[in-house]
Amino acid sequence: MKLHLIISILGILMFTSCDPFHTKVEDQEPQVQSYKANSINITSLLPTSLKVATWNIKFGAGRIDVFFDCYGDRVLITEQEVLDNMAALCLKIKQMNPDIIFLQEVDVDSKRSGYVDQVQYILDHSDLNYGVYAAQWLADYVPNHGIGQMNSGNAILSKYPLNSAQRIALPLITEQSALEKYFYLRRNILTANIMISSQTIELLATHTSAYSNDGTKTTQIQIIKDRIAGLNANGQSFIIGGDFNNIPPGTIKYCNFDDDVCADDSPFKLASCEVLAKDLDVMKIFSEYNAAIPQDVYMQNQDLYASFTSNKDGFWNRKLDYIFTNDSLIDGSGMVHQGVSTGGMETMPLSDHAPISTIYLLK
Repeated sequence: MKLHLIISILGILMFTSCDPFHTKVEDQEPQVQSYKANSINITSLLPTSLKVATWNIKFGAGRIDVFFDCYGDRVLITEQEVLDNMAALCLKIKQMNPDIIFLQEVDVDSKRSGYVDQVQYILDHSDLNYGVYAAQWLADYVPNHGIGQMNSGNAILSKYPLNSAQRIALPLITEQSALEKYFYLRRNILTANIMISSQTIELLATHTSAYSNDGTKTTQIQIIKDRIAGLNANGQSFIIGGDFNNIPPGTIKYCNFDDDVCADDSPFKLASCEVLAKDLDVMKIFSEYNAAIPQDVYMQNQDLYASFTSNKDGFWNRKLDYIFTNDSLIDGSGMVHQGVSTGGMETMPLSDHAPISTIYLLK
C-alpha cells in the first residue's frame, strides 16, 4: 500500500474518531503507573543522605544503531537483545547503588523492545523497591517504520515509598502537522514525593524535546524552571533529574557536533545553532540551584570528556543530563559514570547516555 494512501486512511480514522490509536496520554487513566519490586529490600528508616542518579537508558537498545540516530535502520530490538542489555544496565545500577534514580526512555510494553516491562525488570534486578512511570510516547499502533505498539516514558525508582505521583504535560512541537503530532511524543514532568525522617522531598523527572527548531524545547524548559521556582518559593525541598537535551550555559562548542550525520531535511536533525544559543539562556537554571556537576566545575572541564554525558557515535562529547536541588549536596559527590578505569568506556555499550549521580544531604 502506498504511503499517501496509508496517510489518507489514517487521516480519515483520526478525524472520525476521538482517539482511535489511544495516543492522547492526558485522556488515559491512570496517567501514572505505580510499581513495586517482587521482593522488597530492607532499607534504613533514618538515613542522613540519599544517593540520587539519573540515566537515559535508550529503551534497553544499548548501542544498536537505530533509524532515528541516522546511523542504522534498526526499528525493532529482539526480546533477548533487550534482556541482555537490561541485565548489564541493572548490574551498573546495583554498582551505583542509588536510593533514587530518574530514568528516561524506559519502555514498558513496546513492540520495539520485545514488550519487556523495563520498570518492573529494573526493580526486580536491583536494590530499588518502588517506582512510578508516566508515558511520553503511547499508541496502540504507530505505522511509521513499522514501530507498532508503543509505551515509553519517564520513571522514578526509589528504595523508599513514593507518594502523590503526578504527570504534568509539556507542550508539543508546534511546527509539526496534525498527523505528526497525533503519533509523536508527549513530553512531561513526572513528579512524586518521598518522606524520610519527617522531611518531604518533591522529586521531578523529565525529558525535553530532542528535535525542535520552533522554540518548543525552550518553552518546555521554562515551564520546568517555573515549576521548581514555585516549589522553592514555598520552601519545598526538591530534587529534579533528567535528560534536558540541552547543554549548559557558557559552553564553547554548542552546535555542529561531529556525530550529527542526519540529513538537513531529516526530522532527527539536531536543533540549529540559533535555537541552541537561545536555549543556553534558559539553561541558566543549571547554575541557579545546587547541581550534581556544578557550573564552575563544568566550565573548568568543558573541553574534557569527563563532564559529558551523551554522544551519538564515537565518544562522550556533550552534557545533556542534569540533577539539581534547592538543598545541599555533598561537595565533590557529583559523578559522571563513564568508567574511569576503562578509559570512559564502561557504560558506553549500555546506552547513548552515561548515568550521573550525587549525594543529597537530608535536613
